[in-house]
Amino acid sequence: MAEKILIIDDDVDTLRLVGLMLQRQGYEISAASNGSQGLAKALEEHPDLILLDVMMPDMDGYEVARRLRKNPATQAVPILMFTAKTQLDDKVTGFEVGADDYLTKPTHPTELQAHVKALLARSTQKEKNPSEVVTSLHERHGYVIGIISARGGLGVSSLASNLAAGIYSREQSDVILAELTPGQGTIGMDFGYQNPKGLTELLQGTVAEITREKVESSLSPHNSGVKLLLASGNPRDMSLTSQVQNYEALVTRLAALARFVILDMGSGLPSFVQKMLPMCNQCIVVVEGAASTIQHTKFLIDDIVDMKVDPKKISVVLNNRMRSETQMQMSQVQEKLGHSIAATLTPAPEAFQQAARLQTPIVVCQPTNMTSQQLLKLADLIIEREKQQ
Repeated sequence: MAEKILIIDDDVDTLRLVGLMLQRQGYEISAASNGSQGLAKALEEHPDLILLDVMMPDMDGYEVARRLRKNPATQAVPILMFTAKTQLDDKVTGFEVGADDYLTKPTHPTELQAHVKALLARSTQKEKNPSEVVTSLHERHGYVIGIISARGGLGVSSLASNLAAGIYSREQSDVILAELTPGQGTIGMDFGYQNPKGLTELLQGTVAEITREKVESSLSPHNSGVKLLLASGNPRDMSLTSQVQNYEALVTRLAALARFVILDMGSGLPSFVQKMLPMCNQCIVVVEGAASTIQHTKFLIDDIVDMKVDPKKISVVLNNRMRSETQMQMSQVQEKLGHSIAATLTPAPEAFQQAARLQTPIVVCQPTNMTSQQLLKLADLIIEREKQQ
């Protein structure tokens, strides 16, 4: 497969001439005429090399390079800066913001080709020798747990918030709980946040605008120790679920900000959830002991497996929210579902009502409650799997 080179330059002639020259050398070429477009294409297309002009009107090359280096998805992509500037200070600035090499315009085609080949060769060598990379994969990417159900009303948000708080209480490590259902947010209201807009603002912008800094500033602290990315409850925001590329960039940023990231994905398999699930280290499916829900959940698990998600990464939690003699026992649910049950939660409506009044998870306000203990055991299971990985 041909190596892809992204050229970011506001000069149309440069884009055409340099692109054509490199295309003739067998490279796949992509072009962007300004910095914002270049950042977006870098995230979407994952180029092997970026040729970056310094002098551009909307965002100069130095700022583009800074943002590329701050973004976990693009921080390792080689950058070759080229510009008409020849002063030493300009070159120093280029290297300081993350450029790997520097050429001044006009440059001879042979010289440009030589620099391109050298940068691509060094990049390939790094991939073959990952021990040379200073930042390890574990340090750069947290353990991502996606929580989902076949239909609404099964307690996905409640499980997500308690699991996040439980993991934090056990490990005292950074934990982020992200509610990914715009227009259907409940966690913010349950925890006393008025009109949360964190998720909405991230999904309304461009992919390039979803920087580490912006995502971090969108997080809200909670007394449980967990950091929250909250969805609004305004129904009109539901249209934002179509911003699939924004979701992909968002989860990448979140995974670089905490050891554990809990994703409340809501119910069903909309497009953004289908994109997120393969990015998760663990997928938790919530079910209740009712025949129709079990059948829907079986379909859901089959669909997730069809998306190339390893069945070993799928854990099922049986959440019996209300006391009812009609609900099936764990062994019956397991048999009908054809999948093992990782945890069973016993009904505790009074305890959950008290937690709601205190605007905190049940594992925080009543840690000795039987259901809290079951939730904490599930947290221990997730922690153990994270350590094994």
